[in-house]
Amino acid sequence: MKSFVSVDVGSHFPIQNLPYGVFSREETGVKCIGVAIGDQILSLGELHTAGLFVGFDSSCFLGSTLNAFMGAGKTVWASARARITELLAEDCPTLRDNTELRAKAFVPMSSAKMYLPATIGDYTDFYSSREHATNVGIMFRGKDNALQPNWLHLPVGYHGRSSSVVVSGTPIRRPAGQLAVHPTDLTQGSKHAPCRLLDFELEMGVFVGSGNEMGQPIKMGDVENHIFGYVLMNDWSARDIQKFEYVPLGPFGAKNFGTTISPWVVVPDALGPFFCKTSAGVQDDPKPLDYLIDPNYGSYDIKLEVQIKGEEHQEYHTVSRSNYRNMYWNARQQLVHHSVTGCNMQPGDLYGSGTISGQTDDSLGSMLELSWKGTREVKFPDNTVRKFLKDADSVNIKGYCEGDGYLIGFGDCEGKVLPANPAL
Repeated sequence: MKSFVSVDVGSHFPIQNLPYGVFSREETGVKCIGVAIGDQILSLGELHTAGLFVGFDSSCFLGSTLNAFMGAGKTVWASARARITELLAEDCPTLRDNTELRAKAFVPMSSAKMYLPATIGDYTDFYSSREHATNVGIMFRGKDNALQPNWLHLPVGYHGRSSSVVVSGTPIRRPAGQLAVHPTDLTQGSKHAPCRLLDFELEMGVFVGSGNEMGQPIKMGDVENHIFGYVLMNDWSARDIQKFEYVPLGPFGAKNFGTTISPWVVVPDALGPFFCKTSAGVQDDPKPLDYLIDPNYGSYDIKLEVQIKGEEHQEYHTVSRSNYRNMYWNARQQLVHHSVTGCNMQPGDLYGSGTISGQTDDSLGSMLELSWKGTREVKFPDNTVRKFLKDADSVNIKGYCEGDGYLIGFGDCEGKVLPANPAL
């Protein structure tokens, strides 16, 4: 289907995409809900006020976050997407020929500010790429004990910090914390100092839509009614802080200082044509328990790229290319497992895929792996190198699906490293 809005063939925001986001006009600063189309944002609040939505209560588009819309459920999501697509169609005069409404409803991206799409009540991070888990296991436990015994039986995860999830473009300050005094003998204690081994983690994030009642797990047959959409994610990590603190309960201060997500939420209907098998070999692995068996086991063919630009660089340089298909436990299994105990999920809750690494050296999803725990260098075209991130480095994650003559993307997922707080 073609839109009357001019969209470049390679645009990340064609009519097949229509991702949701929260923005404000430059002149007002008032948060609004919109969808991206080409290089424009279409205000859904203006369409509601004009009475152009039918068949569902579209007052949720008058809010300053997507939470109410997320909680409205899959039937409403489908109705809204169908109506927006209809209104943007080349042969539909309703919006196309209403000059006054178009002037109110369309906002150039270049003059808009983007915000977090939702108020995030809870944030959970998983650890579900087999390649990443294996690589990290080899580094710290050796090849024979790379995967912990539980890893092939359930999606391993931990609860993170929702208050420090930020939208693309927000700087991230280098954290300070407890670092081991000795590189291998942790019995010698710790010192308080700025993180030296700052890292990125290439991830996808998933926003929960309609929730479940406490004590009532989400079932695999119904899980698609609870997944609202997908974003890019950088789960910034302080590896040296993590090394001293993570036993026995896992990450804490090493990961609670910042998580960056892209501003646009791409819904499953847009990603449907790109559903694919995962790259994980599961045929000889333990069969999951019944509640985790996904009849449509698979992921999405989302091409992912991590770029770094230091203050000495003129432009970004790609250090990793991976793919969301490099998952072992998929997003549906993760959400079902999250709720199996009766944990009540809520609209706007966010969970991360875990670092997405591939099988080749150029597809590793963290500096920890790219530098193999600091034993090798990541080289840039100007012959500068990195093992971990320096102050003033900017990290940007990009992701897209490649269709027939169009791209579906998420916008940038970018953050710049600020020096540690000088008062610490």
